[in-house]
Amino acid sequence: MLDKIFCVDDDAITLMLCKKVIERVSFANEIITAQNGEEAFAYFKTLADKQKTPTDYPKLILLDLNMPIMNGWEFLDAYQECGYQNIFKEAKFIVLSSTIDPQDVDKAKKYSAVLDFLSKPITKEMLEDLKSKL
Repeated sequence: MLDKIFCVDDDAITLMLCKKVIERVSFANEIITAQNGEEAFAYFKTLADKQKTPTDYPKLILLDLNMPIMNGWEFLDAYQECGYQNIFKEAKFIVLSSTIDPQDVDKAKKYSAVLDFLSKPITKEMLEDLKSKL
């Protein structure tokens, strides 16, 4: 079981579903949410500024791509440009999207922090499979 997981999605129903599935399979002790990349980036900036230890940040981030204000790609670019992948070395991202564009899958592979690309909605089976990858 993970201590913390971070879900980033602009759709309230998707966030609620993620939380329910994560709770149902006892995948994490704490579920943190953000509604866009800007909120997610601010969360990591706060952690970096406070020099938190690895136990203080989520090891898994479920990230949507299509969001207002700052989308998933913009978030990943900002995260990488700030060097957060070096600060939060154990944090891995799962792109969780409704897109079916193969170019998005290929693009996600270019980010070192991205572990996988999954289609919405998250399921119990997906989480069980993720347990073996973490």
